[in-house]
Amino acid sequence: MDQPGVQQIFFQHIKNSLPPHLSLVDEIAELLNISNDSAYRRIRGEKGISFEEVRTLCSHFKISLDQFFQVNSDSVIFTGRSISPSHNFDVYLKTILSQFQFLNSFDKRDLYYVNKDIPIFHYFNFHKLAAFKFFFWMKTLLQYPLYAKNLFVADEFMESLQNTAGKIVDEYNKIPSQEIWNIENINATISQIEYYRNTKVFASEQDVADLYNELEMAINHIERQAELGYKFPNDGKYTNPKASYKLFVNEFILGDNTSLAILNEIKVVYVNHSVLNIMWTRDTIFTDSIFQHIQNIIRKSTLISDVGEKDRSLFFGSMRERIYEKRKLHKV
Repeated sequence: MDQPGVQQIFFQHIKNSLPPHLSLVDEIAELLNISNDSAYRRIRGEKGISFEEVRTLCSHFKISLDQFFQVNSDSVIFTGRSISPSHNFDVYLKTILSQFQFLNSFDKRDLYYVNKDIPIFHYFNFHKLAAFKFFFWMKTLLQYPLYAKNLFVADEFMESLQNTAGKIVDEYNKIPSQEIWNIENINATISQIEYYRNTKVFASEQDVADLYNELEMAINHIERQAELGYKFPNDGKYTNPKASYKLFVNEFILGDNTSLAILNEIKVVYVNHSVLNIMWTRDTIFTDSIFQHIQNIIRKSTLISDVGEKDRSLFFGSMRERIYEKRKLHKV
């Protein structure tokens, strides 16, 4: 049997990266503005593809030819768009949503997350906590002019962002996940609440009390998911099939909010930078390296989901204690 040529392998590489419900022929025909028959002939290697067609395909499917031809190169191609005051925040959330929808288009999928903070998706279960994170990001990190002098009032926050956040949670709950936590993960949110309290950004002390209440509720909900070993929304309405949830604790390594998705046989790495911004790549050398790094961390971590009741209780109890300390200090 003849071995497939480079062109056939190139199209097989593209096919492997497509969600199962998409047709390779249809995608190629549309992108190159050719008939399905012409697309078939290119895929089978019966008709050569031009440099212009290669450029179009590589650009659309984010393919590095250096990596594909195994050229010795230090380059890694990432995709992503930085968020800024001129970039609508709703677009940022919709980008996260579209990525989760993409992950859920695959029959076999798994998401690994090495946490520096509590993954933002957990906050989106709770209205005031989600509103606070949105407000903090836009006012303090992104310095949106609209929020420069505003006080935080949870009930006045944009409904459109909450709606998108709810859809993100729905998609996240469908993805089997393995998360690596550290006790310090809760500190970022506590520090943000304290910073706004000290700088008089809250409209009332009740807002502070409500946020600490919802933060505790979020921790309780995560603990319950870890105990059962699968995800579910905080309203208790389970989805079927239930997506597995594995939670590891590492006492020595504080993560960097890097995540890796395995989609059938394809790996995608999402790298967090500049606090909020995300970029991603399918570069096999890079993704394989990150996968091995994550596996090494897991081997040095303690599994507290489904099993490990004592370790799980101690871990989440320590997080709740940090919340209680702030409540006691401020009498909220």
